[in-house]
Order: sequence, then structure tokens, then C-alpha cells
Amino acid sequence: MRKSLAIIMILAAFAVAGCSSKSSVQNTAAESNTQAGTNTTQSSSDSNATNTSDTSSEGKQSTDTSAANTTKTAYTVHGVPVLMYHSIGVESGNPIVMPPEQFDTEMKYIKDQGYTTLTLDELYDYFENKVAVPDKSIVITLDDGYENNYTEAFPILKKYGLKATIFMVTSVIDVNPNCLTSAQLKEMDKAGIDIESHTATHPDLDTLSYAQQLAELKESKAVLEKLLGRPVKYVAYPTGKYNDDTLKAVQEAGYRMAFTTNGRWSDKSDGILTLDRVYISTFHSMSVFKTRLTNPNYPVN
Repeated sequence: MRKSLAIIMILAAFAVAGCSSKSSVQNTAAESNTQAGTNTTQSSSDSNATNTSDTSSEGKQSTDTSAANTTKTAYTVHGVPVLMYHSIGVESGNPIVMPPEQFDTEMKYIKDQGYTTLTLDELYDYFENKVAVPDKSIVITLDDGYENNYTEAFPILKKYGLKATIFMVTSVIDVNPNCLTSAQLKEMDKAGIDIESHTATHPDLDTLSYAQQLAELKESKAVLEKLLGRPVKYVAYPTGKYNDDTLKAVQEAGYRMAFTTNGRWSDKSDGILTLDRVYISTFHSMSVFKTRLTNPNYPVN
């Protein structure tokens, strides 16, 4: 599996970066953990993020209607599939650009099968504070902050009453027309779509110095906290890459949970700063999608 992931990371280097331009990655690998982001010039700004408290934001409305009808059982230890999507649109041959109809079908399946979509606060409390969640719990994430996350994904999530998280690259907000705007981010955040960090410029963090990594993480956190008026506590590593310095920088910047692109269910044994996620590709059949939701050891090839 590790060999396959290494090949995937090489393929990822050929992907057009994030929502900085129309994605045109051609990738026929069966298991791709590629993430698209915006590899712009490194930010040298070491913005000081405001380390606010870890209390949940007030006045945030939830889109989830399924959780209200689900009785939580006693605390049990089990993995949780954290699904990783990117762009919801139409682009032939691109595994990370999913047609809205396919995304709708998958969200409907999640709803119809009685899954409870968790916020990242709920996932953190489950792993760290032993707060029980339903056995059929799931987390939906979308990386990078494509504009179609608002125009296409958001209406579908609302239709089925599902919670989700968008990991946003902050340098492109209100700058690139293919990316989310401040107004769109604030609207979705208030509606229960959690907005969290995907760094400032989407670099491969493991290629940067400690100071550069810390600047990326602090800047993104500060921008989002100022925009949303609440603490930003979670981050996903661009292309899933990190090193020991990354883990130290994440803690110093004030994050309390972080995600990779490793293709498995999230489990406390992963480490709270190196949680796995389940890659969902346009190329996956519905059968593959169902397997990844139900089998924590699903085949990756």
C-alpha cells in the first residue's frame, strides 16, 4: 500500500494546482490520494493567528436532520470513515472533479442508509473525550475551496440535511473566480458547513522549513478566524504530506486535530494530528463507494 501511495504522490505532482485554474489532471490510478491545491509563491508572512478558545461557535445552524433522530449508544471504540472530495463539477477524465449527479447519488445513499454526518468538533470529542457517536457515523470533507463547492455541493448537502467540512486554501479567497468568496464561506459556515484550514498557499509542507510551515499554518488560521469570527481548530495537509516539524508547527499554531490523505478510516490509533481519510474518486463505481463506507480495510488497488 505504501508503494502505491508513493506512486500516487508522484502522479500528484503533475496535477494542475487547485482552484487557481481549471484542473486538468489525468490520473487513471485505481487508488489516488491526490489533492489539488494552489501552489503559489511561498508566503513569507508570519501572521500571528489569534489563539482563541476551543469553544464551539455560537449561532451556527446545523444542516443535519438525521442526527436528531439517532439515539447515541454507549461509547465504543471504532473507526470513522472521513470521506475526501474535491471539486464538484464536470471535467472529463479528471478523478477529483465529480459530476453533481454522482455526488447527489452518493449523498442520497448516505442519507438513505441512516448514516450520521459528524462535525469535526464531534469527531474530536469522540476520539479525545470519549463522547459517544452512532456506530454508523461518517465525516464528509471537501478540499481546496472550489467555487462549485458552493454552487453544486452546498445545495445537495442541504437537500439531504448533511453536515460537511471544507478545507480552504486562504490565499485564493476573493482572488480567484474559480474559488470560494468570503461571502460564500460565511454563508455556508453559518448553515453548518464547517470551514477549516488547508494552509495559506497549499505547499507540500514537508519541503518547507519549520518557520515556513508555521507561517503557512498561522496565516491560514488567522484569515479564517477573522472572516468567520470563531476559532479554527482543524487542518488538512495539502497532498497529505507532513514531517515531524509539521506536527510541531500544527500544535504551536493552535490546531488540535489534523488530517492526511492516507486511504483508510480515521481511528484514534492514527494519532490525532495524522488522521486517515477515505479518498472518493469520480472513477469509483457505486459498489466501490459502498465498500469504502462499510469496510475499514477496503482494498486500495
